[in-house]
Amino acid sequence: MILKSLSLINYKNFESESFEFDDKINCFVGQNGVGKTNILDAIYHLSFGKSYFNPIASQNIRHNEDFFVVHGDFEKHDTIEKIVVSLKSGQKKVIKRNAKAYEKFSDHIGFIPLVIISPADRDLIIEGSETRRKFLDSVISQSDKNYLNDLINYNKTVSQRNALLKYFALNHTFNKDTLEVYNEQLNDLGAIIFEKRKAFLDVFVPIFKSRHKVISNNQEPVELNYKSDLFDGDLKQLLEQNLAKDRAVQYTSTGIHKDDLLFEIDGHPIKKFGSQGQQKSFLIALKLAQFDFIKAQSGVNPILLLDDIFDKLDEQRVGQIIKLVDDSNFGQLFISDTHADRTENAVKQVHQSYQIFNIGT
Repeated sequence: MILKSLSLINYKNFESESFEFDDKINCFVGQNGVGKTNILDAIYHLSFGKSYFNPIASQNIRHNEDFFVVHGDFEKHDTIEKIVVSLKSGQKKVIKRNAKAYEKFSDHIGFIPLVIISPADRDLIIEGSETRRKFLDSVISQSDKNYLNDLINYNKTVSQRNALLKYFALNHTFNKDTLEVYNEQLNDLGAIIFEKRKAFLDVFVPIFKSRHKVISNNQEPVELNYKSDLFDGDLKQLLEQNLAKDRAVQYTSTGIHKDDLLFEIDGHPIKKFGSQGQQKSFLIALKLAQFDFIKAQSGVNPILLLDDIFDKLDEQRVGQIIKLVDDSNFGQLFISDTHADRTENAVKQVHQSYQIFNIGT
């Protein structure tokens, strides 16, 4: 997968900007605040139909404007694919592939395989379980459309069940038969999603550990463990056991929407016991494992975005990452950094063609 060109109109702080890219390495350098990360985010937007950094779509429109357009020309299997994402204030976002609009955004997910590594990934460690579930679901969804559809339907059913619980509380009434309909749906969908998450992690965890071993020079034993209520029984049974609690709190308190991934180093939570460098190495290994998994599933080299990758890492760890990238298994790479000299010295170690874009000058 290669991004040949990118055009931005009113996207974040860009009025109008176009880029032609090298097939291997592209670097955006410049001071903080000039828009380097926004360019990477625009590329991410073309893959996932949304921003990586700002979930509120309208806030990606440039100030004092009422629309944005992001256009990318990709080469996939020797064919040029034109992807356009556009949004006008007060209207729904539109994603087009070769001038034809998608009816469902979910149909586009996985078509442009992409992995981003960013300082914002630290949220995976410091935030709650929802952030880690989103990561898990994002990786699986890129190669499994049925999983994504089941997940959408599951979350919709949870919302409907929660609304019913609130209705019961507000109206001082209760109808178990109505609730049972939702319980059955959640049980069926939840079981499928649970089994797919387990199967995914059986494959993914060894890849992750292998990547981490190289980055850390095999000095830091790490674990990635799956936590789910469904290890304790089927969801229908759990929903019945938690009925009194659910009625009291007015939401569904058990199910795969409460799953979590536990990140550990030396047998302890990395959030509490890992240094900044250790946490960053853990996250980079996680994302490189994501790259490996998606490539194996899709048969295509995902585009790799490295946002401020060199911050908070010692020279040895940076060197390990550069060696990983200097591998024929990697495809196109996009890097942002504040230090032009540091970036150029790093990419010169890689025996690939490269282009450097000075942003904000």
